[in-house]
Amino acid sequence: MNDSHDSLLDAILATRPLVAILRGITPDEVEPVVDALVAAGFRLIEIPLNSPEPWTGIERAAARCPANVLVGAGTVLEPADAARLAERRAPLLVTPNTDPAVISAGLAHGLAPLIGCMTPSEALAAARTGARGLKLFPAARLGPGYLRDIRAILPHRVPVLAVGGIERADMAEWHAAGIDGFGFGGNLYRPGRSADEVGRLARQLVAEWERLRGEGGA
Repeated sequence: MNDSHDSLLDAILATRPLVAILRGITPDEVEPVVDALVAAGFRLIEIPLNSPEPWTGIERAAARCPANVLVGAGTVLEPADAARLAERRAPLLVTPNTDPAVISAGLAHGLAPLIGCMTPSEALAAARTGARGLKLFPAARLGPGYLRDIRAILPHRVPVLAVGGIERADMAEWHAAGIDGFGFGGNLYRPGRSADEVGRLARQLVAEWERLRGEGGA
């Protein structure tokens, strides 16, 4: 990553490590949905590559978002996709698995790899290769107890986000177990959901994060 993106990612992961996963979004939906997410306080936005016309959607999202928001692709499986992200100035590179070749390609193009992992071996391999964050996936299936079991051996310098089936009601237990952040998919956005509804749900998730962090005044 370049220095400005590097500092921005560190700041976001330290304060608002919530990723909006817009799987299935069409390019025509991108701008109003992105506007709603940014207004709600989300600063990490991912468009998975198995969405309709994902590169067009990513390009529109990157052009739409303010400078303090990072946009990129999810479900990145091929190293060649790193170059396409760099061309679109969309530095977030999110994978469902741990592939050192994809991580290395992302770093070579100045991107921010958030890497999917499940086992300690995968997590340590991702961190060793240069992942900027780890995506514990599928989190809901594993549960907060699993995180407690492996937290001591995970690299403390690399934030861990719970992704996959996480609902707002689950956040407190995961936070108590030591998770560093969350990724939200179908409970935040799903095809056909209006931008107004996405914004409402996003505000609830941000408010719960702030409450857990002691920032909500409650």
